Amino acid sequence: MRKNLKEARRKAGMTQKQVADYLGITLRSYQRIEDAQFLGSIRNWDALEDLFRIPQRELRMVDPIQKG
Repeated sequence: MRKNLKEARRKAGMTQKQVADYLGITLRSYQRIEDAQFLGSIRNWDALEDLFRIPQRELRMVDPIQKG
C-alpha cells in the first residue's frame, strides 16, 4: 500500500473516485495505484504531485510488508 498517497488523498478530503476522475482514469485503476498493485503513468504521478503538493517520490513510496 502507498500509505503516503492514501493519507494525502484523505487530508485533501477526496474520495478515490474523485481522484480517479481528476486523473481521467477508472476508479479500479486508481485503487490499484494506491494499493501499490500498479505503478501508473508518469503523467498521473505529475498530476498527483500537483494536486496534493507533495513530491511524487514521497507519494510513490510503498510500505514494506510486515511479517509477523
